[in-house]
Amino acid sequence: MEKLAIVILNWNGAQMLRQYLPSVLRYSRDEATVYVADNASTDDSVPMLQAHFPDVKLILLDQNWGFAEGYNKALAQVEAEYYLLLNSDIEVTHHWLTPLIEFMDAHDDVAACQPKLLSMSNRDQFEYAGASGGFLDRYGYPFCRGRIFDTIENDNGQYDYPSEVLWATGAALLVRARTYNNIGGLDGRFFAHCEEIDFCWRLRLSGYKVYCLPESVVYHVGGGTLPKSNPMKTYLNFRNNLTMLYKCLPEEDLKRVMRWRWWLDYLAAWEMLLLKRSLGDFKAVYRARRAFSRWRKDFRDDREQIQRSRKLKDIPERRRFSLLWQYYVKGRKHYSDLP
Repeated sequence: MEKLAIVILNWNGAQMLRQYLPSVLRYSRDEATVYVADNASTDDSVPMLQAHFPDVKLILLDQNWGFAEGYNKALAQVEAEYYLLLNSDIEVTHHWLTPLIEFMDAHDDVAACQPKLLSMSNRDQFEYAGASGGFLDRYGYPFCRGRIFDTIENDNGQYDYPSEVLWATGAALLVRARTYNNIGGLDGRFFAHCEEIDFCWRLRLSGYKVYCLPESVVYHVGGGTLPKSNPMKTYLNFRNNLTMLYKCLPEEDLKRVMRWRWWLDYLAAWEMLLLKRSLGDFKAVYRARRAFSRWRKDFRDDREQIQRSRKLKDIPERRRFSLLWQYYVKGRKHYSDLP
């Protein structure tokens, strides 16, 4: 069995692979086997990989399964002690793997971790998709060390210490293979977005820990498949976030949080329409709410199983404050300013 398998999920990302795969091979080949799992791309990804990257192992999937189920199907074909899920638009750095592997080897109670994620376009700034490790507020809004909503901090070393977090970014996620499989992997029904938060939340409720280890540094382009302004991204984020809350919230919080989210989601939709002039995002929020209402019953068994088997009633990385109140009313826009 391999020690570490780096698995890059690809869909029509030939250009990204040409640009960023060389750094992965340069700084990882001595410590890991590199795989590319192709989600039935229609561009020249597969022939390009076969011609220019013969050392990369290919996993060919029969259709575009999305991020979550694509990884589930790909990882089922890999035998390794650790999986490292890596986006195709990541540039890695020298010595990036060693801190992650050494920490995981030394801490059996840690199931997953991430490196520090910096922006490719502004290399002194954190990157939106995970920064230096993620948390949730009481109503399910995600935030990171280094990023709250659209406020992204410069990296001045202020978070350069290992930290226990609620969720690690799916852009560069290292996880124990046996734990990944025991916990049921990513929720394939999500397709994409929030799947790593849902996964890490389930890990935490099962008693495992999740860390960010900023000694390891990577650079991320972000928005390679769906740009941030795409209404489909808005739809998936709202639908999947609500579903994740339904699955993982403790019983005493569920009804109260869902009542608040009804008001807050529709308020967000009208803000998108009236202030941002985005009819597509406005409609996406309404569609997401309807979709969640329709498929919530499909997750009833998941919720019952999670609540029955949880080892922790709640977790401190799900903070008890409202991020909206802290950000918009109190003006606290950096992680270090939060209570």
